[in-house]
Amino acid sequence: MYLRRILAIAFATLGLAAVSAHAQLRQGQDFTLLNPPQATDGGGKVEVIEFFSYACGHCFKLEPFLASWAKKLPPDVVFKRVPGVGSGAWSQLGLLFYSLEAMGKLDPLHEKAFDAMHKENLNLANPKIREQWLAKQGVDAAQYNGVEKSFTVQSKLARATQLMGAYKVDGVPMVIVNGKYVTSTGHAGGPEKVIPVVEQLIAMARKDMGTSTAEAAKPAAKPVAAKK
Repeated sequence: MYLRRILAIAFATLGLAAVSAHAQLRQGQDFTLLNPPQATDGGGKVEVIEFFSYACGHCFKLEPFLASWAKKLPPDVVFKRVPGVGSGAWSQLGLLFYSLEAMGKLDPLHEKAFDAMHKENLNLANPKIREQWLAKQGVDAAQYNGVEKSFTVQSKLARATQLMGAYKVDGVPMVIVNGKYVTSTGHAGGPEKVIPVVEQLIAMARKDMGTSTAEAAKPAAKPVAAKK
């Protein structure tokens, strides 16, 4: 009886080890390393950047998973989206993203922009079609056009172009964790598998930074009031 129990524990341990080994990410398959790695702007947090385009079907399929995950970010993780630019059409969609962001309308309209492109077959890269769509969303055309031409939006679009070069973006969606680890729907094996890969890459980034998962989950300490 005692021997049988020992064997059962041994087999269970081996099973757990096999599962753990299977869960380990494979460099070159589940993710790649960015060379050279890029300096992050996460303010001491793990920075996750998604390069995307409203015109990209794979980005459209990934968005629900990414949006759900972004609502429950750990306190030590910061998530940023960067629109893919370069071609005239994609740059127009980048202007849409940054203009809506500047107007404080990105949260309600980000998902709707994806739906317009992929469910309603509206080409939002076309300025006239975009203006008509924005009007239906209650966005004033004159105000939007002013924001789109603003220095802030134009500067962000130029910055997006620089980032695409620095991060060697050759396709979207592409997700980069802490300026070092790169994954995508192709790497992960499908949109539903991207977030589990990203979470493991975040854990790897924490190790790089010398931070444990348990420590990362702790809320920031409140300042102690001075004694009178």
